[in-house]
Amino acid sequence: MWALKRLFQKPGLLFLFTFIGIALFVGWFYYLVNTATKLPFTPYELSITSGNNLKSISNRLTSDHLIPNAWSFILLSKVLGYESSIKAGEYVLVEDTSPRQLLEYLVKGDAKQNEIRFIEGWTFLQLRKVLDEHPAIRHDTLNLSEQEILQLIGASELKAEGLFFPDTYFFLTDSSDISILKRAYRTMQNHLKAAWSSRKESLPLESEYEGLILASIIEKETGKESDRGIIAGVLVNRLHLGMKLQVDPAVIYGIGHKFDGNLRKQDLLSDQEYNTYTRSGLPPSPIAMPGLASIQAAFNPAETDALYFVAKGNGESHFSTKLKDHNRAVHEYQKR
Repeated sequence: MWALKRLFQKPGLLFLFTFIGIALFVGWFYYLVNTATKLPFTPYELSITSGNNLKSISNRLTSDHLIPNAWSFILLSKVLGYESSIKAGEYVLVEDTSPRQLLEYLVKGDAKQNEIRFIEGWTFLQLRKVLDEHPAIRHDTLNLSEQEILQLIGASELKAEGLFFPDTYFFLTDSSDISILKRAYRTMQNHLKAAWSSRKESLPLESEYEGLILASIIEKETGKESDRGIIAGVLVNRLHLGMKLQVDPAVIYGIGHKFDGNLRKQDLLSDQEYNTYTRSGLPPSPIAMPGLASIQAAFNPAETDALYFVAKGNGESHFSTKLKDHNRAVHEYQKR
């Protein structure tokens, strides 16, 4: 304490120590941002969208061990005047790079982009067909089984159906289909976690995966956007009461390639694991890729007393609370 008092009494010494401290920090900072960091894997692919800010990008790079820490990358961006200059795009790194080189690469924005779109309601077979036919993609999964693909992307699920979020994905030419599937899988997991954390109380779901199954049914049953939440409410009401879901898309999914476009009474009576007319509860897996609206509806369904619904034929659904009313609606809209 006495030495500090003596130091502050001598402005020349205080200035000297301050100058030395600043010089040491500048030297250390210069070394930090200009020292190449080993890539976590090669090639390293980074997707930046227009909604990503400097902080989120820095945190992502830090979590992937591409930069030492987020604050130094943010400080470097501010010092160089690049705070708002990072451009959206799909970037690929094939060799070790320093934080400064990386920042200049992202600011230059010279990434060449291709895109592929996964549509809500698609099955995994449909998704895989589009992947396999895209000319700009490296087809590393072409001869792999579904289980081998799940292992490569780090998925713990036993079936690939419904695990990939439907969206438009941008990538560089010759990017691996594995990397695209990883991103789509990770995006779906993030949406499920967010929906699960804000789910409605007393929801009859044991896990995020069960919510995904329910969301996939909602996706296939919804013809009009305004009906989505009520359809979710009807299905949740049925689960609460232990009623069979009795949803045609699940039965059709279980029939598989044998389905000829005509769902017959015999199909509804023939028991199989996706027949929600003969079995109670949810089917064993999703039946398609649900979009965000269906995921949100599954975890936060609309309040309704309805237990039945039937398609009107114009995209809308008619909802009923009592079976006799539902039977009348079926006769009116489907049998006439």
